[in-house]
Amino acid sequence: MASKAIDIREGSTGDRLFAQIGAFLSAHRLSPDPAHYALAHEVLSNAAGLIAQRVAAITDGGVRLTAQDITSLGGQAVIGAPVDDGQDAAADDAMIADAATHEAMIERILMQIDGFGDTMRNAHAEAGDFGRDLARSAALIRDAGPAVTSEQIGRLTDDMIERVQRAEARLDAARRETDELRVALDEARGSARTDPLTDLPNRRAFDEAFAALDRSKVITVAICDIDHFKRVNDNFGHAVGDRVIRSVAKTLRAECRCLVARYGGEEFALLFEGVTLEEAARQVEHARHAMTLRRLRVRETGEPIGVVSFSAGVAEGTASEGRAALMARADAALYRAKDQGRAQTITAP
Repeated sequence: MASKAIDIREGSTGDRLFAQIGAFLSAHRLSPDPAHYALAHEVLSNAAGLIAQRVAAITDGGVRLTAQDITSLGGQAVIGAPVDDGQDAAADDAMIADAATHEAMIERILMQIDGFGDTMRNAHAEAGDFGRDLARSAALIRDAGPAVTSEQIGRLTDDMIERVQRAEARLDAARRETDELRVALDEARGSARTDPLTDLPNRRAFDEAFAALDRSKVITVAICDIDHFKRVNDNFGHAVGDRVIRSVAKTLRAECRCLVARYGGEEFALLFEGVTLEEAARQVEHARHAMTLRRLRVRETGEPIGVVSFSAGVAEGTASEGRAALMARADAALYRAKDQGRAQTITAP
């Protein structure tokens, strides 16, 4: 991120500067090492100084400081200090955590289903036993006739009340388990509609959103495809390719006021409602330009990845035209953008 001059006017407290230094370290993913703290202190307390100016030049365009940058500035880089690839340094760990969470969710749902089945079987058996016992008690009272005592009736009544209370408790447990199962299934349903790499809606979610539209409503769709993505994977590896995908996803989500979905691979689909073709194309083009301004680097080595851009095709129509037909028109516009040199947005006629 670009280095900004921090306001430390007369009267600012030490606590305020301390908080600003903490924010600086967090923004650049730096550990609270004394050398890093000293660097941050110099940058923030002397905005006109040489170090602050060099940091501003290095971080211009959204770049975080790397281990090499810190060393060149005279500081000592802590082993493991990250370098910028345009995304949060914890994104890869988050993917692993998401997969583990999904597995745990499935396991929890299966356990709840088993528990719910046991509860219902027990409740059914209890109800059957209660029904038979109630029938026997009624027969005994009927056979005893006037000879039945109030004590006997009281015992039978107490027994029936106890059985009813146990049945109610089991049914209440079944109700609670049903509610928990419904929540777990809702979570699983949401996970099934989310792309784990980018945290965007996936193709299934996009298609469902399109199907739910008013058939007569005018809508605009866009398809964006990262340019020369295979070259990124070949030159830097698939882990860096994944980070580039996340970076583009983050930029599209930040710049476009619409549903943004990962449609597959390095391709994204956008669904605009109540937005003209021209306005939708303007938002997509703004996101494309913003992406080209980012300075992406390989986190492990600090090597520049180069400019990352995408091509886009935009088409306007109605939901009644059908998703496949409308997306095909946007796709044709996308291929024209690719054929005409890439890194541009073209609208369908």
